[in-house]
Amino acid sequence: MDRRYDELIKALENGGPEAMERLLMDAQSLAYRFSVVVCGNVPDAEDAMQDALLQTYRRAKNIRDPRAFRAWLYRTVKNACLMSRRPHARHPPRLLSLEDEEAAAAAAGGPSPEDLAGSAAERQQFHEAFQTLPKNYRLVLFLRDIEGLSTEEVAKVAGISADNVKQRLHRARAMLRRSIEHRLAGPQLPPDATKRARARVTALLSRGRP
Repeated sequence: MDRRYDELIKALENGGPEAMERLLMDAQSLAYRFSVVVCGNVPDAEDAMQDALLQTYRRAKNIRDPRAFRAWLYRTVKNACLMSRRPHARHPPRLLSLEDEEAAAAAAGGPSPEDLAGSAAERQQFHEAFQTLPKNYRLVLFLRDIEGLSTEEVAKVAGISADNVKQRLHRARAMLRRSIEHRLAGPQLPPDATKRARARVTALLSRGRP
């Protein structure tokens, strides 16, 4: 990914006519993928993406380092999500669905619809488990394990220390693993229902005794 941005940045420096369009299209994909994670609803995610795209257009000629650009773009998206004050009371947000995740992956050059169909169940399990994580854990896990940023780069985007990134990442991975394992095990009775079920079984067995 960084090699592609390196090529785009060099094209911008050389005044390539199509470089700006290509950079904005790639930035749009990255921004939307991350805004989906941070904002948590479709309207704010789209607004954050638009804001990041505008900032990219304004600052494009100052871009020099591809990895620094990615980190800057993620910070821009995060700040846009945090500053969003959409009136949800009058316009309830549409929560992100698996289809939204797939649209983001497709926009970023992800797998084809045929590939997605073949792993729909696995993607659904991961999506549901991922959404149960606290937002600050989702952010760190996404940047480090999915987008491949370094610990130091994640720390800059999240505004925390590298040690805190490692701690959150460790906890996020453990929570995600437990959540997926719980879902794979199938639905479980809650404690109260388990007690009632045990009482019913005991009553039935007592009734059937000679």
